[in-house]
Amino acid sequence: MIALIRRDLRRNVSSGGATLVVAFFLLVATLFPFAIGPDATLLARIGGGVIWTAALLAALLPVERLIGPDLDAGVFDQLAVRGLSMAAVALAKTIAHWLSFGPPLMLAAVIAAGLLDLSGGTLLRVEIGLAIGTPGLAALAVATSALVAGVRGGGAVTGLVMLPLAVPLLIFGAGSLDPAGGAGAVKLLAAVSLVLVTGAPFLASAAIRAGME
Repeated sequence: MIALIRRDLRRNVSSGGATLVVAFFLLVATLFPFAIGPDATLLARIGGGVIWTAALLAALLPVERLIGPDLDAGVFDQLAVRGLSMAAVALAKTIAHWLSFGPPLMLAAVIAAGLLDLSGGTLLRVEIGLAIGTPGLAALAVATSALVAGVRGGGAVTGLVMLPLAVPLLIFGAGSLDPAGGAGAVKLLAAVSLVLVTGAPFLASAAIRAGME
């Protein structure tokens, strides 16, 4: 399990996938102030939602490469011959994917908060929400990658598959920024993320096994 995590993490980092995710995230966060204007009050009010939207869009970038290359190369067949569960393999890929984009995204959120003129309290709530929600995003990305692997033009439908399923994370993540009612949203965000982390590996496992046949 640890060897699989290290292998995928090393591949994600060496291929520049993590750098691309962070660069895209910062690009989206930078473009919003240009589109909305220099109204600092408005930017501060919507800035947290902008960060969550940028994080969701950035998480889409590496999805197509998470499962497809290994499926085409027969890596999963070799792992199955060794008796490894595909659900465990999918979980390892989820952990590696999160490690490659989750912490860097949280660091980049500090820069985005400065661009959007967020207060320290709002930034703290953003960071807590990202720490809770990004594992769910990583699990959803791996499951989506497994579902579209081997499908002609799979990259074109990745967003159509992943974005609707990620809407609860976006809603509760943005809702957690409310100083008054944010505690309830944080609990719901944690519940959704937990469901995705525990359930997505089994969905990915079924899709991988179907792709191996």
